[in-house]
Amino acid sequence: MNKMLQCLPFNWIQEIVNIAAEWIVVVDRDGKVLYMNESYCKFVDRDPDEVIGMDVQDVIENSRMHFVAKTGQAEVAEIHPIKNTEMVANRYPLFIDNELVGAVGTVMFRNAQDWLEYSKKVEPLIEELNYYKKRFEKELVSKYSFSQLIGSTPSFHAAKQLAEKVSASSSAILLFGESGTGKELFAHAIHDASPRRLFPFVRVNCASIPEHLLESELFGYDEGAFTGAKRGGKKGKFEIANRGTIFLDEIGDMSLNMQSKLLRVLQEKEIERVGGNSPISIDVRVIAATHRNLEDMVVLKEFRQDLYYRLNVIKVDIPPLRERIQDIPLIANALLKKLERKFHRHGIQISNEVFQILKSHHWPGNVRELENVIERCVNVLTGNVITPEQLPLYLYENPSNKILLNHDPSHYIKSDLKLTKSLKELIEETERNAVIQALVEANGNKIEAAKLLDISKSTFYEKIKYYNIHRNEIDEFIKN
Repeated sequence: MNKMLQCLPFNWIQEIVNIAAEWIVVVDRDGKVLYMNESYCKFVDRDPDEVIGMDVQDVIENSRMHFVAKTGQAEVAEIHPIKNTEMVANRYPLFIDNELVGAVGTVMFRNAQDWLEYSKKVEPLIEELNYYKKRFEKELVSKYSFSQLIGSTPSFHAAKQLAEKVSASSSAILLFGESGTGKELFAHAIHDASPRRLFPFVRVNCASIPEHLLESELFGYDEGAFTGAKRGGKKGKFEIANRGTIFLDEIGDMSLNMQSKLLRVLQEKEIERVGGNSPISIDVRVIAATHRNLEDMVVLKEFRQDLYYRLNVIKVDIPPLRERIQDIPLIANALLKKLERKFHRHGIQISNEVFQILKSHHWPGNVRELENVIERCVNVLTGNVITPEQLPLYLYENPSNKILLNHDPSHYIKSDLKLTKSLKELIEETERNAVIQALVEANGNKIEAAKLLDISKSTFYEKIKYYNIHRNEIDEFIKN
């Protein structure tokens, strides 16, 4: 025995253990208590002499000391639920002359008061953790259903019907449509109507994540995979989405290198973390979306053909808003109801004049642009009826809409009026002529022409493309 210990009386050692050490229990190979210090006995409402020889499971609830005494495997920093609370316990096998003779257990708190003080400090942290856990879980659910996809236009109805029909399968879906058409809403609705709806719905915007981070974001990483890697590693989006759905938005912006890695995941149904050595099996349905023409990208070698066919099992074409003019009143009213809740208002209506102007617009930003317009109107509205005066200037001063704004409606109601074109054709003809006239007045300068029409440069370019206006056509006008 150490000479220093020989100098200490036994009762001193016992008192030092009670004062300075953690709660301690010692058991033999059979899990019988050989020693338990006073502070631990006090916590479990037992007399120190009473517990000697008792089975440790009868003294300490949820004890695992007998397992450690049998297996020789230590259990360090384990959560031990006891007396409606939780404490951190350490359990070590006890070897004497290389023979397993029992086990020693310790608790990190010397008395109940210590535990209560610790609980007061930890409880707010646990509550905060639970809050963020619930918030995280809430983010992983679908927020929209098919009933919230508004529209009766045949092309939109066909897209919605197809998406709803294939929701029950696990095949990959490719959503194609311009920016702002509602591709993400379709993805939400598909997941909501699928058998996977009780499992995570994970969204990833491939265009918003830097390429060097996208792999670890999608597939996760192991501890030590790179400088700054979290201890214990991190799950990727595919692991989080296991048994659920992953929505890969803007898939056309993914690099060829990442496309190869994604293809392997779709083929093998397993991922490998960055820095990891073993594959992890996953069961995930993939919904991809893009506004880019992937077929053209395949021809140009910008998108892998094999990945395209993997993703394009079921393709859903979502029409742009300009092809759904008759849906605008329905969509606008639905958006208005949503904004009324946001701004705590009710009873707002949209005038017929506004609907006429909205129907005449080209809508390069699609439903997203329409929502912005309606929100702008609600913000500046003083009464309960949205009139043209609340519309953004680029709609209010659009040449094709000035006719609607500056004339009395009765001007159009004539008994001898013979209509040979639809309203849409008349409006588009007027708008096309206005774009050409602006280009002529600006001597072909598109930026100046856009300023004359008081619309953005991008909107102006969209209209040139839509109306197929060529430079030689403008030059001919200028000459004449």
